[in-house]
Amino acid sequence: MKNVADQITVEDVREEHHLEARVGQELAGRADYIRTDRLIAFVHTEVLPAHEGQGVGSALARAALEHAKALDLQILPVCPFIAGWMDRHPEYAELRYKPTSRVKD
Repeated sequence: MKNVADQITVEDVREEHHLEARVGQELAGRADYIRTDRLIAFVHTEVLPAHEGQGVGSALARAALEHAKALDLQILPVCPFIAGWMDRHPEYAELRYKPTSRVKD
């Protein structure tokens, strides 16, 4: 497989609630999200078969976390791929959403 990592671009398509990864002009993958004023939940990540094993998923995950960090949002990684990527990259641990109870006894 050819190394395309330096050719991958990721863009937020906010009106469609996902990040898109492209190799050149070709769509290579996407990460779907639900965003609130406090957090962003990544619910599904998909890399198109022609681009599997080329670093597209990692580029999407890194861009997703950097995007949330820039917006000062916590991340709820519903998607197993994003959750696993976060687990392997502890430098992003502080971004993981930690639920707190608002109910007081």
